[in-house]
Amino acid sequence: MRFFRRSLTGLFLLALTAALLALAVEMVRSALETRAARESISRPARERVFAVNVVTVTPQDVTPVLQAFGEVRARRALEVRVQAGGPIVELGPGFEEGGQVEAGQLLLRIDPTDLADALALARTDMSEAEAEERDAAVALEIARDDLGSAQRQAELRSQALERQRDLASRGVGTEAQVETAALAAAGADQAVLSRRSALAVAEARVAQARNRLDRARIALEEAERRLGETEVRAAFSGRLSNVSAIEGRIVTVNEKVATLIDPDALEVSFRLSTAQYARLVDEDGRLLDAEVTVRLAVSGVDLVAHGRIDRESAEVGEGLTGRLIFARLDAAPGLRPGDFVTVEVREPRLRGVARLPAAAIGATGTVLLLGEEDRLEEQPVVVLRRQGDSVLVRADALAGREVVTERTPMLGAGIQVRPFREDGAAGSKAEGDAAREMITLDDDRRARLIEAVKANTFMPADAKDRILNQLNQPEVPARMVERLESRMGG
Repeated sequence: MRFFRRSLTGLFLLALTAALLALAVEMVRSALETRAARESISRPARERVFAVNVVTVTPQDVTPVLQAFGEVRARRALEVRVQAGGPIVELGPGFEEGGQVEAGQLLLRIDPTDLADALALARTDMSEAEAEERDAAVALEIARDDLGSAQRQAELRSQALERQRDLASRGVGTEAQVETAALAAAGADQAVLSRRSALAVAEARVAQARNRLDRARIALEEAERRLGETEVRAAFSGRLSNVSAIEGRIVTVNEKVATLIDPDALEVSFRLSTAQYARLVDEDGRLLDAEVTVRLAVSGVDLVAHGRIDRESAEVGEGLTGRLIFARLDAAPGLRPGDFVTVEVREPRLRGVARLPAAAIGATGTVLLLGEEDRLEEQPVVVLRRQGDSVLVRADALAGREVVTERTPMLGAGIQVRPFREDGAAGSKAEGDAAREMITLDDDRRARLIEAVKANTFMPADAKDRILNQLNQPEVPARMVERLESRMGG
């Protein structure tokens, strides 16, 4: 009994295996027949048509904008240095990093005690020199009076000597009287000489007193200047930077304690290539006074300032190329020296040019034009400027023509395309008419098309239902019929 049961089980498994093998052979045969039937369909070769975006070339006058990167700089900056050494005893209001100060405002004061004492001594020396000058002037007046008196006495002695000689010649006077008068006249002359010497001494004393007074005045002015140097004041209104002074710190002479910057006097420096620089010079080689726009992007908000080109660097610089340009800014709210900004320079206006997308220009400097029967033609162009994602080209030979905006490796001269224009129109007028053309089918042709659609196992069900619905209508789109018959091979 057990042997019989096992024999039946073996027969059942053998039969099941044979059935599965037969099913597999049938599936392979069916797949091969389907493939052979599909490959036997003869489909005519069709030209591939590419869809492209086109734009009409319109000549216009364009002002190119040259873009560069630059740094904001201060046109008016001053290093705040102390002229006197010593401890800082007072800091003015606003003397801090970023502090706003006004012209003439006190920034800091250094201990003036020693210099104040020196000023007091200089004033004392000045008073002594003035007193000495007054004494010397009085002594000079006295010496002049003494000299005048001695000269008058000498004149009287001379007159007395002449009278005695006259009397002696007439026999009235004696020789002794003449000699006495002569001695008196000689003594008077000696007195005059002595008074002249005293006058010279008095004049020399006056000169010395004046020199001493001048030296005292110079010393007083220097002491006042030294005392004034203990106070550091702002030369102009602005903001402070690099502040390093604190109250109580001892500073030395000529030590830098801060930098004063005028935020309303700014400029931007940017470097251009030699080719870009050549566009900004006139026929005489002078730099144009071109308009400049400076932008600083801050959290999605642009800080914008306007200005004009002011000057260029005198030399290129070691290891550098191009030209360094400086532009003076007008009002620059929010900008600070050291900001890295984008600089836009307005170049001279170009006339008769066209603006095209940069993708429309090929590697060889050509564009693809839309020709007859929507076939492409290749045309060389002259690229004048590159402005971001667009280029400016000469529009003489392209005026009114349609240009492909995006070139791909599959596009070239002679390729037929379906153009898409900016106004939303797709294709040519002939294609549009053909797409809308409706035809009436006879019964045999309609039945053949319906059978071909039903036999197509690769077509999605929804597409098959839609096509069958259209084939059952009285009028059928001609384009659809043509497409189905081309796939059927007839």
